[in-house]
Amino acid sequence: MSKKPNEMTITEAARALRLPACRQARLTVRELWDACANTAKEKNPELNAYLEIFDADEIAIISAQERIDAGEESLLCGIPLAVKDNILIEGKIASAASKMLENYRATYDATVIAKLKAAGALFIGRTNMDEFAMGSSTEHSAFGMTKNPHDTSRVPGGSSGGSAAAVAGDTVIAALGSDTGGSIRQPAALTGLVGLKPTYGAVSRSGLIAMGSSLDQIGPLTKTVEDARIVYETIKGSDPMDSTTIPEDLYPACEVHQKLRIGIPRHLLNESVTAEVQSAFDETLTKLESAGHTLVDIELPTSSHALAAYYVIMPAEASTNLARLDGMRYGHAARGETLLADYLQSRTEGFGEETRRRILLGTFVLSSGYIDAYYRKADASRAVLRREYAQAFAQVDVIAFPTTLAPAFKFGEKSDPISMYLEDIFTVTANLTGMPAISVPMGAVERPSTSLGTGETKQLPIGFHITAPHQAENVLFAAAAEVEKVHSS
Repeated sequence: MSKKPNEMTITEAARALRLPACRQARLTVRELWDACANTAKEKNPELNAYLEIFDADEIAIISAQERIDAGEESLLCGIPLAVKDNILIEGKIASAASKMLENYRATYDATVIAKLKAAGALFIGRTNMDEFAMGSSTEHSAFGMTKNPHDTSRVPGGSSGGSAAAVAGDTVIAALGSDTGGSIRQPAALTGLVGLKPTYGAVSRSGLIAMGSSLDQIGPLTKTVEDARIVYETIKGSDPMDSTTIPEDLYPACEVHQKLRIGIPRHLLNESVTAEVQSAFDETLTKLESAGHTLVDIELPTSSHALAAYYVIMPAEASTNLARLDGMRYGHAARGETLLADYLQSRTEGFGEETRRRILLGTFVLSSGYIDAYYRKADASRAVLRREYAQAFAQVDVIAFPTTLAPAFKFGEKSDPISMYLEDIFTVTANLTGMPAISVPMGAVERPSTSLGTGETKQLPIGFHITAPHQAENVLFAAAAEVEKVHSS
């Protein structure tokens, strides 16, 4: 049975767009746009994946079709994409799903958006997220929670949950998210997608509303590993607008071995990993070993402390970045009887509970008397983590573990902030060290669905997480493709 246009991958849609005009299966850019836009409008009232679905840009659609007809090589030409609400698109609102920036309209394009526009990509809408990217479930948006297309009683993950739900719900071909501690990879795992966090500095952060400046990275959420590679190759590269982007020649090219050495830190896979996830992970490793790849047990002793370090560094950077949103210079402005009341009222109304919690925590760990005890020790641990991973990569090509401890959880199930923070336990290390990482689907587990009310069950996706050395995305894609292959055979 042939796929509908909105259900296609980037490679499938690009192929259909380039068929000869005489072929019945030929797809036009307008048909692809309409299929995605109509599905998005139909499903969004239930999923709440989008905060805004854009009107068709007729000039961009016509231009993309003309470029394809003229032999345009970029596979993203004419492809509709969704964009997380913290990435600037000129003329469009970018609220970071907050009341604080509810009416902010971008005056310029983020560098990644400019590159995608140059490639001929189209933008179908801005997607929901945890406010200022602070969350792991997209329950903390100021504009309502996003639902998982696989089971609407469960979360899609976060903070890029809107982008994940948009792609998993077949309302768009692919999407952009941002990843500070797992915010692309975790929702990708919970919705059955491929999610990539590139090497820190491989993709420009210019035009991304910052949360943790030394941690944030923009990356794709796609239906296949090849699609993730296509988007990454388009948006990567040094940028004079972002001094942290990496010069092209900083790292030597990594050799991709036909048979990979896969490092497994089994000491990190404790009882907190559910039995079904552990079983699926072990089964995937067995399949990879049967395909000729080598499994190597490795030790990463400091990784067990990475989550604690992350939840010191990230709030500290977030509190600094959000200090400018005070109702005076930027952001929601409320007026009280005094200047202090202005500040208090603006920030209380503009920021949600989780954002306020992290600002307070970050301000505390940076305060006099505590910065040495908390922030500087946490920051020093990053160098230790980098050394441990460098030693491990001397023995192996990539390192693997499950993306999450369990499949998607129900709304309200993790009301305790600490239990929510534990969702990032396997993903934060890649952000602390700056290494690239990817989540690839590794099957599904069965869970009862409360949304059906009939005792029926749903198949909930889970993810296989892979980390590679800095700027070794080629190795990462090769390993991810192998996981994809063993699960498709």
